Amino acid sequence: MSEAILIPDERLAALPSLVAASWTRCATVYRLDPAVRASPELLCRAELRQACGRMGPLMKIAEPELDRLHGIVSTLDYTVLMSDAEGVVLVHRGDQPQEKGHRRWHLWPGARWAEREAGTNGIGTSLFEGRPVTVHMEQHWRLDLRYLACSAVPFYGPDGRVAGALDASSTHPDPDGRIAVMMEAVLIDAARRIERRSFLEAFRRQTVVLLGESSEVSLPMVALDEARVVVGATFAARTLLGLHENSSASVCFDLGTRGRGIPDFHEAERTVIEGALAMSGGKIAPAARLLGISRSTLHRKIRGMQEKT
Repeated sequence: MSEAILIPDERLAALPSLVAASWTRCATVYRLDPAVRASPELLCRAELRQACGRMGPLMKIAEPELDRLHGIVSTLDYTVLMSDAEGVVLVHRGDQPQEKGHRRWHLWPGARWAEREAGTNGIGTSLFEGRPVTVHMEQHWRLDLRYLACSAVPFYGPDGRVAGALDASSTHPDPDGRIAVMMEAVLIDAARRIERRSFLEAFRRQTVVLLGESSEVSLPMVALDEARVVVGATFAARTLLGLHENSSASVCFDLGTRGRGIPDFHEAERTVIEGALAMSGGKIAPAARLLGISRSTLHRKIRGMQEKT
């Protein structure tokens, strides 16, 4: 293995925190030579078909969102990519006149953008960090990628696991990177839409409840069966409920509702509130934080529940 590369402290200090952390990994963990080009080889057609197959129903669910994204960002000279959880590009949405350039820059299905291989980049670094990331031009680790700009966000499947990343990249970016903030916001919205549609599809026979709002990529949603047992939870909901990411993909626990039949919205809301209060030991403030609502809102909902009993 090659020796670790020393990065001047002032250079790291000038980078966004997530990019600086990625540079440190590239230099000390992966030990990638920034002057060496990333592998130009794409997956063969059979390998790409297998990768798309592993994505399952999410491939079809994501299609309208990818088309919608392309309609938004294409006017700014950006192309849209969707990768799997390993950083392999599965889908490309771009304008036909730019296809030759996109192939040359590996903005194409079959390209491998895992951080360990390609160095600091939108797809690979966002998958590693589990957060939205923008890598603008010279912020790329590899020198040959420093003409690109890319913003990427991870998106989650109905099992609460990272399913892949959505990316908007440009081979002719604006020099000051002002568009990047907008790109991240658009991608986050698309990632939420994909997660929501896939969760509702996966649990179409159950009652789905949104647990308050979220400022993250994932939406906090749970699925309740007829006995009011939680049988599904998104990534954000698992985080709120204290379920570890490395735990079993399936969830099944009773929130103390004793199986009184299929709940309507108000009954489902009662179930979630009772569960939050149970988890917080009956304390209002932590229960409100768990649900993503204010204490006054929670007090009002509890009074409404009491009036109906």
